[in-house]
Amino acid sequence: MGEIWGIILAAGESKRMGFPKMLLKFNGSTMIENVIRNVSGSEIKNIMVVLGSNSEILVKLVDDCNVSHCFNEKYKEGMLSSVRCGLRNVPYDFEAVLFFQGDQPLITTEVINIVIAAYRSTGKGIVIPVFEKERGHPVLIDRKYRDEIEKLNDNEGLRLLSYHNPDDVLEIETDEPGILRDFDTYEDYMKLIN
Repeated sequence: MGEIWGIILAAGESKRMGFPKMLLKFNGSTMIENVIRNVSGSEIKNIMVVLGSNSEILVKLVDDCNVSHCFNEKYKEGMLSSVRCGLRNVPYDFEAVLFFQGDQPLITTEVINIVIAAYRSTGKGIVIPVFEKERGHPVLIDRKYRDEIEKLNDNEGLRLLSYHNPDDVLEIETDEPGILRDFDTYEDYMKLIN
């Protein structure tokens, strides 16, 4: 059996932010470094960061964190292209992957470990943390869905996978609003900092 991987999606163009949000200062370092640190502190031992826009700046930060990275040449096509890029660059025999967004530094190691424990104890192929009935991240997906992800409609994205396979989805209620929190605009970021 393979291992569980964390795939951090950090290829976006940050259009609404106006500059690379992965480089925003957060908790003493950059946003992307915080996300990597949180994932590294969990039970996940293998991390792949998917780069795209601004990769020439981000690659040094990622390399300094001792994690793997890949480059999504199709990053302008949206997040699903980065999901696929990440999957193509982890070992084929992985057990499951957890998908993280590079602008979600408030996801704790505790939540990550809860999602992994739920996967291992229930055998469900798609595990999603929930806060107040709203689905968040990270989403865990079993290896058996690798080929189905390749065939998903580009316009719908990864969420379509859970709609196609409702009996294999497990929602785990958490008390952590950070699973829902990302930063699309500078105003979002400043609200948190202040």
